[in-house]
Amino acid sequence: MSNNILADLQPQAVFKYFEQICAIPHGSGNVKQISDYLCEFARERNLWFKQDESYNVIIKKPASNSESKAAPVILQGHIDMVAVKTDDKVKDMEKEGLDLYIDDGFVKADRTTLGADDGIAVAYALAILDSRDISHPPIEAVFTVDEEIGMGGAHHLDTSVLKGKICLNIDSEIEGVMTVGCAGGYIYDTFIPIEWSEESGTKMTISLSNLQGGHSGAEIQKQLGNAHKIMGRVLYALAKDYDFNIVSTNGGNAANVIAQYNTTEIIADPAQTQDIIDAVAGLEQTIYAEFAGQEPTLSLKAVSDGETTLKAFDADTTSHVIGFLYGAIDGVQCYDRAFPTAVESSLNTGIVETTEDTVKIKFQVRSSVATKLDDMQNKLDLATASREISGEYPAWSYNADSVIRPKAIELYKEMFGKEPTVETTHGGLECGILYGKKNDLDIISFGPDLTGVHTYNERVHIASTQRMWNYLKELLKACK
Repeated sequence: MSNNILADLQPQAVFKYFEQICAIPHGSGNVKQISDYLCEFARERNLWFKQDESYNVIIKKPASNSESKAAPVILQGHIDMVAVKTDDKVKDMEKEGLDLYIDDGFVKADRTTLGADDGIAVAYALAILDSRDISHPPIEAVFTVDEEIGMGGAHHLDTSVLKGKICLNIDSEIEGVMTVGCAGGYIYDTFIPIEWSEESGTKMTISLSNLQGGHSGAEIQKQLGNAHKIMGRVLYALAKDYDFNIVSTNGGNAANVIAQYNTTEIIADPAQTQDIIDAVAGLEQTIYAEFAGQEPTLSLKAVSDGETTLKAFDADTTSHVIGFLYGAIDGVQCYDRAFPTAVESSLNTGIVETTEDTVKIKFQVRSSVATKLDDMQNKLDLATASREISGEYPAWSYNADSVIRPKAIELYKEMFGKEPTVETTHGGLECGILYGKKNDLDIISFGPDLTGVHTYNERVHIASTQRMWNYLKELLKACK
C-alpha cells in the first residue's frame, strides 16, 4: 500500500500510517475504503472496534499498564479530506491515492490536497493504537467521516459506547495553539430558478482561476479572493455596457473552501466581442492591483468560442444571478466584541453550480452567537426564492472548569519553554457536536503546523509533527 516515500521521516510510525492513509482515496463522501482499512487494522491487532452505517469507526485499546485504573482518553479526528487538484493534474481522486513528496521540511502532494487535515490525527491515533512501548491510559479512538461537508459523521456517531471524559481532538492547524471553543454554523444552499431562452451570438468563456483559496473558518479574516464574488463583480461591470446572457456559471470545491476558480459562459452581441475581452483584461489589472500582491497568480480571461445559437438564461434570470453573486453577503460580518482579533460571524460563498433547472449556490455560515446565525440566514433569504439548510452544528463553548486544559498548558510550558496560545476558533469543529451528545466531555484541540489546507498548496511541517507527537505522548502520560 505504501510507496515508502516517507519511510525515513520521524516520527517513523506516524508517517508510516500517514503514507498508508494517503494511498487510499478518502475524499468526503468516499470514505468506505478508509473506514474498512481502520476496521482491518483493529481486527489484525485484536482490538475492540465498531463501524457504524455512516462508516464512523471507534477503536478501543486497554491501558499500557494492565493494572491501571485510569479512565479512558478519547483521541478524535476525521478520516475524510477535501479532495482538490489543479486543472493540469491527471488523477482520479475518487479512485487513486496521492503522489507524496518531501520539500524543504514539508510533506506535500503533487498538485493535490494532502489531507493532513485530518490525516495526521488519524496517523497519530493509529501509531498509539499500534504501540507496545508508549505509556498511556485506556484509549478510545474515534474516527469520524464527512467532517468537511457538514460533519455528518459526528452527527450520526453513537457516543453511548464511549466511557472517556477527556477528549483530545487533533484537528487544529497551528502548533502551540490550543483551541478551547468553536463557532456553530450550517450550510445554506440557495436555488435560483432558470428560465431558458434561445439566443444567437458569440459564445464566450470568462475564466477566473489560480486564487489562493483557503479554509473559510481559519482564514476568512485574511480577505483572500473569492472567485464567485469576483465573478459577480465582473459580470455586473460588463452588464452596464454590454448585452449578454449567461449560459452557465460553475466553480468551487466545497462550502467551507474559499473558492479558487469560477468559469462563466455567456452569449453576447458579436459586435461587442472584442470590447468584452478588452474590458475583462482591464478588470483583471484592476482587481489584481487591489489585492496588493495577496493574490499573485490571479488570472481573469475572456475568450471567444465562436458564433452560435444555443439555450441560455433569459434576461431576468441573467440579471438575478448577477445581482445575487455580486450583492449577497460574504466574508467577515462581525468580530468578537470581547476578543477583537477573533472573527465572530462570517459567510463563505463556496460552490456555484448550474443544473438543468437552477443555479445552486452553496454557503458556509458560521458564528459563535446563535442569533447572528439567524440574522445571516434572514439576509440570504431576502435575496432568494428557494433554499435548504443542512449540516447544522452547535458552538462549543469555553469550559471554565476544564481539568485537561490546565494540564495541557503546563505540560506545553515544561516541554517547550513558552506559553501556548489558548483561543477559540471561528472554524467549525466536531467538538461542538460531540459535546452536545456527551456533555460531560472535557475537550481541547491541538495539532502540528499545517498550511494551505483545503487547497493544492496544502503541506504539513515535518519537525512540527515530531514535536506534537512527543507532546501527545507526554499528555497521555499525564492523563494516567
